[in-house]
Amino acid sequence: MTAPLLTPDHILQTGLAFWASKTLLSAVEMEVFTELAKSPQDLDTLTGRLGLHPRASRDFLDALVALGFLERNDGVYANTPSTHLFLDKHKPSYIGGMLEMANRRLYPQWSNLTAALRTGELQNEARGESDVFAALYADPARLKGFLRAMTGISHGSNMAIAAQFPWADYKSAVDCGTAQGDLIVQVALRNPHIEGTGFDLPEVAPIFEEYVETNGLSSRVRFKPGSFFTDPLPKADVLMMGHILHDWNLEEKRMLIGKAYEALPAGGAFIAYDAIIDDDRSKNSMGLLMSLNMLVETPGGFDYTGADCVGWMRDAGFRQARVEHLVGPDSMVIGIK
Repeated sequence: MTAPLLTPDHILQTGLAFWASKTLLSAVEMEVFTELAKSPQDLDTLTGRLGLHPRASRDFLDALVALGFLERNDGVYANTPSTHLFLDKHKPSYIGGMLEMANRRLYPQWSNLTAALRTGELQNEARGESDVFAALYADPARLKGFLRAMTGISHGSNMAIAAQFPWADYKSAVDCGTAQGDLIVQVALRNPHIEGTGFDLPEVAPIFEEYVETNGLSSRVRFKPGSFFTDPLPKADVLMMGHILHDWNLEEKRMLIGKAYEALPAGGAFIAYDAIIDDDRSKNSMGLLMSLNMLVETPGGFDYTGADCVGWMRDAGFRQARVEHLVGPDSMVIGIK
């Protein structure tokens, strides 16, 4: 029996994956998919509409075809069903906010990953500052882009939580670290009996309230300003933290889980979700790469396994804790007081 032929394909595809990544990110930046959502277009028309140089346009657009992000029939380019749904800026299903932030912030920051691996220090715009979010929150335009990015990366999981958690057993919910507010918005849209609150720093209020109003929920979903580090968490039947725990070190994670426990009534539920790493730490590559992103982005944040979080919840006093998959790499850990 002969040994299988070894090839370097996987090594080269991964090592040069940034070529494909930056092609997609530039296409989002240049609103290729938003333009094609209006109507399919031929090469010359699309080149002019996007302001592309003739030397670049055919290779750029055909690369998007080869990567599976565009279709081309008889020389006419069109979105695929998925890019038409998720990358048209004018649709509520748009997830490009996360890709816009990846293009502006994460892509250049990840060029310093080696330094982060050797020093353990963050490599973003907050280098040298004690508060990792201060630089983001100080700039209203940058803050709005960041919060839209959080909606983009979280929307699918937010919809899954709204659908699969047993909301009929509860009456009120608070989303802690709410950002633009998509988690509590999706829960309220799917469950009309739920009274919702978004809890975040005061700077977030106008962005949150605009998003809530756009979704027609201003009468049922409100904003409460505060910091989950210095203030008690608002009381409700269900407390949620979406893509929050991974921002912080172990001591801070335990503190936040403890605060959630204290704010809940007996029988109340705490939902924490992230790109939960599989317990064997060998399959959910997105969770592991997200943890490296926390290395680049935060002083002490890291992603974690379901078993880790269940243990932290039980240590805080929760009588039950379980892990449920959401969508893609995301899972939620549910603790019952």
